[in-house]
Amino acid sequence: MEQSDAVAALAALAQDNRLGVYRLLVQAGPDGLSAGAIADTLELAPNTLTFHFDRLRAAGLVTVRRDGRSMIYAARFETMNALVAYLTDNCCGGAPEQCAPVAACKPSAKRSKQTV
Repeated sequence: MEQSDAVAALAALAQDNRLGVYRLLVQAGPDGLSAGAIADTLELAPNTLTFHFDRLRAAGLVTVRRDGRSMIYAARFETMNALVAYLTDNCCGGAPEQCAPVAACKPSAKRSKQTV
């Protein structure tokens, strides 16, 4: 990924509604969601959503396909993976084995709080 592509992707995600749309599409997986389902879930007006979809598509973060009368949007996981790889390219000062995957760093909701 080139720096200009990383900047475009980060700029597209640097807005509340677009970040919400992208996170919802990531949760939906490769099958994606219809524009109507996204609008309903996020309580966004369709015309506002169209503007946000355009920004996400221009940054290469989402794809769109027609299914009958519906437009189905899906996250482009390869773009997000390339962005994360770009951002962490020189992770931990050249010792990447010290860098845990992001998912492994999340605290478990099932873990109980420890007392000190």
